[in-house]
Amino acid sequence: MFDNFRLEFIEVPEAILRVRHGGSGSPVLLLHGHPRTHATWHKVAPLLAKTHTVVCPDLHRFGKSSKPADTPDYALSSKRAKANDCVALMRYLGHERFAVVGHDRDAYTAFRMAMDHPESVSQLVILDAVPIVEALERCTEKFARLWWHWFFFGQIDKPERAILADPDAWYNAGAAKKLMGEEAFADFYEAIHDPATVHTMVEDYRAGLGIDRAHDEADRKAGKQIICPTLVGWSLQDDLEELYGDVLAVWKPWTLDLQGFSIDCGHHMAEEAPDELASQLLKFLHN
Repeated sequence: MFDNFRLEFIEVPEAILRVRHGGSGSPVLLLHGHPRTHATWHKVAPLLAKTHTVVCPDLHRFGKSSKPADTPDYALSSKRAKANDCVALMRYLGHERFAVVGHDRDAYTAFRMAMDHPESVSQLVILDAVPIVEALERCTEKFARLWWHWFFFGQIDKPERAILADPDAWYNAGAAKKLMGEEAFADFYEAIHDPATVHTMVEDYRAGLGIDRAHDEADRKAGKQIICPTLVGWSLQDDLEELYGDVLAVWKPWTLDLQGFSIDCGHHMAEEAPDELASQLLKFLHN
């Protein structure tokens, strides 16, 4: 897994991040989602590394990265905090400007990075997500049925107890094992069975319902937009189109230069359709 990549722990001002990096060429930062670790990218990263320097961290408070106790407003779990960590990581590795690709929950981190650090982000790729404030403001009965876990995870203590009672069932470990490969699955399996990691992964959702939404609202009120070229992709077998219809229409007010694509696969596209995803990413990155 990740042949010719280096695995290390790197200290940035607010976190210690487990990071896998390799390749050569213009830098690309790949951000995993919930409940994955950086290992979700193990099929895609080597394809990108033929022409790019690829950096894959466990996000702060995910996987084997550090997990300090959060504040009452979940500021350490905010996408702003994670974005700051990632910019510091890339600068540590010598990359002042880079492309960023974010999937699922950490598509929000990638979005926040482009909003807060426009000088650092050269290109932005969002996979299977719309801005948090857009999702919450468009919340309907259908959203509540399909994404009910957002609101359950927003409760205190009960989600952790429910997940840890049977992590394999909660996260459908049997299906994940078939998709991920042995080493990547072992990394995922360790994460979902670790009480500290489950707690901090769930706190990410609590941040989403409060501080992250507030950051989005403040940017929209100020008229801020993403200034770099932006690519939005979604899985046709997931539910983004079912919820929003025209996914790009949701993103259009937030961007100046927007493109989109879809892949006929399930939610974990880096695991289910790595070749097609890598092809889409490379086409965009080489523009």
